[in-house]
Amino acid sequence: MAERNETGKKGEAVAQEFLGKKGYRILDTNWRFHHYELDIVATNGEELIVVEVKTRSENYLLTPESSVDGRKIRRIVTAADAYIRMKDIDLPVRFDIVILIKKGTDFQVENHLEDAFYAPVR
Repeated sequence: MAERNETGKKGEAVAQEFLGKKGYRILDTNWRFHHYELDIVATNGEELIVVEVKTRSENYLLTPESSVDGRKIRRIVTAADAYIRMKDIDLPVRFDIVILIKKGTDFQVENHLEDAFYAPVR
């Protein structure tokens, strides 16, 4: 597996642990719908929380959250809609981003952006 993919997987594991400590219940990870993927799907009992995980090395040029652009948001929302329909979930949905920074072999949660974006209106 490419180093980039391995870094992403380790970052997602750290994000899951972080969210678990905050009291979130992880429902699914790396859930796929056609060519779309949801990194983490969780709940806090009141909301369904779809989490995009962004992992970067220490000396990144652009902010990790800037890579979650309009196209990426549409893909996440499409997959979340499919998830909700397939699992018959009746909860409000929130979209978060968890940002991790890799320092050497360690990963540090830099930020948890709750309500990072909203589903675009069609």
